[in-house]
Amino acid sequence: MAKSIQDNYNSYVSPRLLEVWVNEPQKAPGRYTSSPWPDRIEVTSAKKITDGFYEVQGEIIEITSVEKTNGGAAAKQPVTLAVRKIDNSWLIDDVKVKGYQFGNTETAYLNTEYGFSITLPESWKGYKVVNSKWEGLPIGGSKPVETGKIISIRHPKWTEQKPRQDIPIMIFTTGQWDSLQKENFHIGAAPMGPSELAHNNSYVFALTARYNYAFPTGFEEVEKILAAEPLKTFDI
Repeated sequence: MAKSIQDNYNSYVSPRLLEVWVNEPQKAPGRYTSSPWPDRIEVTSAKKITDGFYEVQGEIIEITSVEKTNGGAAAKQPVTLAVRKIDNSWLIDDVKVKGYQFGNTETAYLNTEYGFSITLPESWKGYKVVNSKWEGLPIGGSKPVETGKIISIRHPKWTEQKPRQDIPIMIFTTGQWDSLQKENFHIGAAPMGPSELAHNNSYVFALTARYNYAFPTGFEEVEKILAAEPLKTFDI
């Protein structure tokens, strides 16, 4: 991985940024899934900050085989590049990806009962929603003292023969979440608890611990989607 990053980015990024990506490869932009994949960056503006420093705005254009043939974009991610002149070469010294933008509302899931929405790549068009529940057990006990819903967004290509990674969203009341943080109960056998994604005035939305422990097909794509913070909340 480190060698691949050095080979592909060495001519374009500063030594400082290259070192960061070599040490933490997950921070390096690039292809994470088979589809969609980054095709190009379209520059929308460039602002001169100093003689040796420009701030460049653009969009990472992601495509699938459909867009490769017909043109267009499956998804776009706004990106800000810090471009500096280093040793007479213009190199990217910082990258900030702001998250997915989607033009098709069919890839947006809206839940008015709990007050949240989540946007998805175009390749998730036709997704399914699967409901299940979590149970909270007291320390040393086996009878649930709390329970709540898990809403899982499922990729349209998921099958029983070839399951793919879901996006599981646990829903807690604010009281349940506070109680969980105080270790009044626990969920599952994982040594760590759920991680908060967002909250509104009534609920906390969290990601199940070790949700991708089996590394099913598509887990990298789900990690990338979640990294873009696609879940938005509103008070109810």
